[in-house]
Amino acid sequence: MKGVVFTELLDMVEGKFGEDMVEDILDDCELESDGAYTTVGTYDHKEFIKIVTALSKHSEISVKDIVIQYGHHLFFRFNKLMPEFFEGPKSAFEFLESVHNHIHVEVKKLYPDAALPSFKTHRQSSDTLIMIYTSKCPFADFAQGLIQGTADFYKDDIQIKTEDKNSDSEFCRVFTLTKQ
Repeated sequence: MKGVVFTELLDMVEGKFGEDMVEDILDDCELESDGAYTTVGTYDHKEFIKIVTALSKHSEISVKDIVIQYGHHLFFRFNKLMPEFFEGPKSAFEFLESVHNHIHVEVKKLYPDAALPSFKTHRQSSDTLIMIYTSKCPFADFAQGLIQGTADFYKDDIQIKTEDKNSDSEFCRVFTLTKQ
């Protein structure tokens, strides 16, 4: 997992809960990195899970809600950090349809070692988009937060229904997105 995901998470925690909370949650975790991250570094995704689990314990917010909120937050940070990815699409559906074949391709050019999930999309109608998330990592809630951030960014009122279809070898969630 790229370091920017960790640095932005800790920045969000500091902004919402204060510097003491960052110190408390990092103190609770046994991290190979010792909680020292660079944006371009690569770190074990299990450290992310440890950090959000510790934050959940200290904040009394569920891990799922933290991860969804963080995905939403990170979407807007990505918009600030990489505005070129947001120049073409005019709607949430257009943007989401570009993630796997455009944005992830460009991310791989910048970070060849990035382990990215797969997103397949299918338009059922002009108002319904099916997105299928697959990954070796359990971050479908994170993807959901990014999808919600996308909808908010483009000011599209979208209902999100989910269905988990995990297997022994990968995590899978089907998102059915319907414009309201």
